[in-house]
Amino acid sequence: MKEREKEWRRKGMKINIKQIWVPLNRISPFLINAVLIAEDDKFWHHKGIDYEAMKEALERNLKKKRYAYGASTITQQLARNLYLSPKKSIFRKLKEIAIAIQLEMHLDKRRILYLYLNVAEWGEGIFGAEAASIHYFGKHASDLTPEEAVRLAAVLPSPRRHSPLDNSPFVERRAAIIYEIMLKRGIVEHEREL
Repeated sequence: MKEREKEWRRKGMKINIKQIWVPLNRISPFLINAVLIAEDDKFWHHKGIDYEAMKEALERNLKKKRYAYGASTITQQLARNLYLSPKKSIFRKLKEIAIAIQLEMHLDKRRILYLYLNVAEWGEGIFGAEAASIHYFGKHASDLTPEEAVRLAAVLPSPRRHSPLDNSPFVERRAAIIYEIMLKRGIVEHEREL
């Protein structure tokens, strides 16, 4: 948030941060599951680092000859959000890994997920699930429908470029994939209404 405020000041923008902390039991299980599927499907099984995903990202980055894929777990994203800048570099990635390992050693998974869902960026000046739910859908995070939840989760890779309200191919495609996985796992029980 401090990095964003500095960025806005440099650009002469006046944006107020919207953030409302809520416990996990006041966040829709649809949103929790959608975020886990979208951002870190192995969250409950790793210790902060998904080495397999990092290897795949490294291979893809080498093929593209640029740093395009990061393969950060939710714990790594939390480490970055709390302690590091959003600027991509190998040194930041190494610090992110070290902090993520420490977070996993000192916090349980539910606490990490709680913190992440309350600090994740969901748009210009919008941080946390509750602020995002109110901003985009006019309701509390606990009241989100499965369709709203998957749309919020779909934009997490680039929340300042995409809105959950967009009908862009990126948002539509990611939301459909997340919803399909939720359907297959029995998290939702009906086909999406289009």
